[in-house]
Order: sequence, then C-alpha cells, then structure tokens
Amino acid sequence: MADLESPTVMNNIITFLSSLLQRVAESNDLNPRFHPQKISAFHGLTRPTISIQSYLERIFKYANCSPSCYVVAYVYLDRFTQQQPALSINSFNVHRLLITGVMVAAKFMDDLYYNNAYYAKVGGISTTEMNFLEVDFLFGLGFQLNVNPTTFHTYFSHLQREMLLIQPPLDHHNLNLSPSSSSSSLSSSPSSSYKSISTKLLHYEDDHQQHQEVAAV
Repeated sequence: MADLESPTVMNNIITFLSSLLQRVAESNDLNPRFHPQKISAFHGLTRPTISIQSYLERIFKYANCSPSCYVVAYVYLDRFTQQQPALSINSFNVHRLLITGVMVAAKFMDDLYYNNAYYAKVGGISTTEMNFLEVDFLFGLGFQLNVNPTTFHTYFSHLQREMLLIQPPLDHHNLNLSPSSSSSSLSSSPSSSYKSISTKLLHYEDDHQQHQEVAAV
C-alpha cells in the first residue's frame, strides 16, 4: 500500500498503534472485573521500564521490515487475543507479544528478514526465549498467518481513522479513563501527545465471522 511508504504515515502508525496497545494493557491491568489472567511465556516477572512506544520505535528502527508488517502484526495480535481469551494483553506481556508479532509478520510477508537471534537483540531477550515465544505465538494463532486484502485494509483503515482523531473529543463525560491517560505532557507534534481512548483491539475478524454465521442461519 503506497500510503505506508510515507515516513510521516509510518511514524503515525507507530504512535497510534503503541498508544492503542498501551490503553488495552492499562485497561486489562486496572479492570477489577477481569478474571485472573493466564500466565504464559510472554509474561515477564516485572513491567519493562521502556515504554510501549519507545519499544515499538526501537523495533521499527532496527528490524528494517516492510511497513506492511506492522499492520499485519496488529492483525496477529488481535487474532491472538481472540484465539486465546484467557491471555489478554497487559503491561507484563505486551512487549514480548510485540517483538514476536513483528518478527512473525516479517517472516511471512518479506522475502528477506533477520533471524531470531537478531530480533532477540532488538527486543532485549535471549535467542532461546525468542525461539520459545515464536513457537507459542504460532500455536496461539493456530498457524493462521494469512491476512487477506480485505482484513489488511480494515485494520489499516482503523489506524488511519485513529490518525484523524488527534484532537481529543469534546465530550468526556462518557469516557472512563485512568488518571495516567488524562495527564500527558503536550509537545509541538500533535501525534506525540495523542492517547487512544480504545480499551480493546479491533476484533474485526471475530465480528465479521459472527455476522456470517447469523446470515447463514
């Protein structure tokens, strides 16, 4: 997709995707109604000190994969959470899920890509752990790696719509945001001060499948 080749668009994709993932992680961290989450290989003992955006920017800087990989990784993460409902994205696993998702997307999408040892260095983990995470991620996806054009366009369009919502909404009375999400330092760049208000991923494929099942009845 030509739009993804633009450095400005890619910078915004990184900003908004990381902000969305941060809101999802924060929501799952703080939601008192949430059931005890499954501990997996992606779960760290402590929260990483590096922010989700800085981590994704690091991956973008060093992975050198095609821009489409980040949209596909977004699809994979959403697909993963649907296939593994007991394993939700939170602050303890989001970084490992990100590096694994981008690596798997690069292997599936690109003709040339770095090996697991390289991605492990980029992600700040060992090669052995990277190998285990890849296997767990693939099984968690049910090896469903193909992303058709309609699904790709839907997820990319969702991120594009997020880009158009840089200005915060005027009506806040229906929003239940945590204090950390409402107090952020402003900068000269609108995208850098953007905070996603979403607390879940898109779930397009799940909703689309449900609609198809209803139509078939």
